[in-house]
Amino acid sequence: MAQLLSKDEFRKALEDAIKGNHSQRAPFTIAWAEGKLERKHFARWAENHYHYVGPFADYLAYIYANIPEKYTDAKDFTLQNMYEEEIAGDRHTDLLIRFAEACGTTRERVEDPRNMAPTTLGLQSWCYAVAQRENFVVATAALVVGLESQVPDIYRKQTPALRDIYGFTDEEIEFFDLHIVSDEIHGERGYKIVLECADTPELQQACIEAVRTAAKMRRMYMDGLWKTYLEEDLGSLIKA
Repeated sequence: MAQLLSKDEFRKALEDAIKGNHSQRAPFTIAWAEGKLERKHFARWAENHYHYVGPFADYLAYIYANIPEKYTDAKDFTLQNMYEEEIAGDRHTDLLIRFAEACGTTRERVEDPRNMAPTTLGLQSWCYAVAQRENFVVATAALVVGLESQVPDIYRKQTPALRDIYGFTDEEIEFFDLHIVSDEIHGERGYKIVLECADTPELQQACIEAVRTAAKMRRMYMDGLWKTYLEEDLGSLIKA
């Protein structure tokens, strides 16, 4: 029978569940950071990324609805995260569309779900399913720890190249600068909630597995973008 892990052991297990499938090591991320992409590739990325992150507040809303009243910290964090996505300052999706337009595509193309790769639709559908169906702490582990906490490491690798190699302005890449800061905060708060609220061995193990699956799903999404939009120009995907 599984034993209840200490918070330190549980945190390490959650972190280890991401390793090996972290999207900062995806070939798409590496090619981006090394200056091998063109603006048309970034346009296709933005058209897909919108349909993954655009509904993030919707995912969070389902999680919020499933949080029992006694977990006030979890409810407050989830609501604040939704607020930051949609209302505080510029909407995150508007910043993404600003970047997309700088890459040569249009708001209409970005918002059109027909421009999604099948793997993007797979990630989006998985996020909705987890948010709606799973225990709130398992869903938080999946979406905040497994997905959102990866973002700062990915964007720290990609953002300098956007300025120094590809020549984007600070205004055009505000989406990335914002998420380096905000998602680092969200990731840490997500870890805190999971560590405190997963209070049985069964919940801990479910959270670890949810994080592992989340990392695989995001990596599948990134590799799908490579195969759909980059393979013709850069060759077959080589696993990192």
